[in-house]
Amino acid sequence: MKLNRTLVAASAALMFTTGSAYGAKELKYAHFQAADLSSPKHAAALAFESCLEAKTGGEIDVQVYPASQLGNGAEILEGLELGTVQMGVVHDGPISGIYKPFAVFAIPYLFDDQAMAWSVVDGEFGDAMAEDMLEKTGIRMFALADNGVRNFTNSKRPISSPADMEGLKMRVMTAPVWTKLVESLGASATPVPWPELPSALQQQVVDGQENGVTNIVNASLYQHQSHVSLDGHVFSWHAYLMNEDFFQGLSAAEQKSVEQCVEIAKVIHRGMTAAQDANAATILGEKGLEVTPITPEQKAEFRAAAQPAVRAWVVEEIGEEWPNRLEEAVKAYRGS
Repeated sequence: MKLNRTLVAASAALMFTTGSAYGAKELKYAHFQAADLSSPKHAAALAFESCLEAKTGGEIDVQVYPASQLGNGAEILEGLELGTVQMGVVHDGPISGIYKPFAVFAIPYLFDDQAMAWSVVDGEFGDAMAEDMLEKTGIRMFALADNGVRNFTNSKRPISSPADMEGLKMRVMTAPVWTKLVESLGASATPVPWPELPSALQQQVVDGQENGVTNIVNASLYQHQSHVSLDGHVFSWHAYLMNEDFFQGLSAAEQKSVEQCVEIAKVIHRGMTAAQDANAATILGEKGLEVTPITPEQKAEFRAAAQPAVRAWVVEEIGEEWPNRLEEAVKAYRGS
């Protein structure tokens, strides 16, 4: 954490020293987490801003808009398509709304750990998906960083098996695949956009939700929840995205600088999120949640209930190609 704070402090210093040159290219950078140094998205955004403005001598003016100031995930994606937003960091649910193959990441209980997940998305599988997304949407995907390993929270009871999910009303992201995941485990699913989630929990529109530690803490979701089950059903992602027309309007040197600065932001983002996931029981316990660890045997029970149903739904929506590619990449990692 000390290293991340140092990097962000340096980012702020550089931002004020480099400034914005007259006629600089404006880069609006949008994300949904709070403007707080403990937020991985925002810490990474400030690092990107500092890096790119320094590398380009202020010829690119990065303007960071945190906390959904430019809209929710779907609205940021629309801005990226139209070019009114040049860069955004958007999570899984909305992306699969405009680029269906991204739903493949909702297949639950697939990755063993961060090392496996990062290796797969940084390798041939991730490159192929980025190329396909660019061709189909006009949005360039530079990288994927962690949105946290997703766990279930609720205000009613501990969850240690799929049977404990029955009768619960769970908030899900606004994409049908997440509804399928929750329903396969016996709960009812209610899609709720991210900005509306805290009030939905407070007003008991839903009993619970599923998110990584970062989001649970960042949005203070723990204030309206009593229990967390560390089942780690999905490795969730934040995609670093840019409008392709804007990217092509940059010089070759500027494009290279963007790519290098995204890499720095990705590493900071991943590191902060992974550290929080590794200490999930302590962090969430200190926030007042009753923590239910899940054993490998219990996780196998969740996997048996959810994975076949979600995979079948994903295949019905996008075909076999991307599920097969992802599973082959996982198999190759294990074999290596």
